[in-house]
Amino acid sequence: MIKINLLPFRTARKKENVRRQLSILITSLFLVFILLIYYNIKLSGQLKEIKSKVETSKTENEKYEKINNEIKEIKGKLEVLNAKMDVIKTLETNRYEPVRLMDAMTSLVIPKRMWFVSLDGRGNSVNISGIAVDNQTVADFMTRLERSELFETVNLKTLKQNVVNKAIFKSFDISCSKPVKKEEKKEEKKADKKAAKSKAKQ
Repeated sequence: MIKINLLPFRTARKKENVRRQLSILITSLFLVFILLIYYNIKLSGQLKEIKSKVETSKTENEKYEKINNEIKEIKGKLEVLNAKMDVIKTLETNRYEPVRLMDAMTSLVIPKRMWFVSLDGRGNSVNISGIAVDNQTVADFMTRLERSELFETVNLKTLKQNVVNKAIFKSFDISCSKPVKKEEKKEEKKADKKAAKSKAKQ
């Protein structure tokens, strides 16, 4: 009977398998290493791109902030100019107001029965002091004031007896309020809103 020794063949086959497995492992590790390098390069590129976008965004934000600050400054200057223009318009409107008031009062006065002592107009209120021959004259003058539509309210503050050269007269003080214009009402509402906002902030 012939006996064949297979140990050297098996040993050689095992060595070949080990070599093959080592070569596969080395190849796999090399491929993994290459893939890691590729992803690292790719991620570095993405990171650089993101950093570039962040820097661009920061630069744009700084530009927008400067523009916003300039716009706020311009708005503030415009508000100051508008306020000055409103003051000028008010002054121009009120420039001839005393003349108009005196002209209106001249047409409302009752001739030879009364005369003015003083006429004081401040804002929307007018105070009239005068002397009349009797109470009826004062009443007629107040009726004329009310019908003139120059004033919203006409109130008699005082009515006293006054003796001049042994003649008895009636000295009177009348307060009148002018009608508030729509623009003035709007300004008052705005002022009230601003005051309410400032109180709320406090």
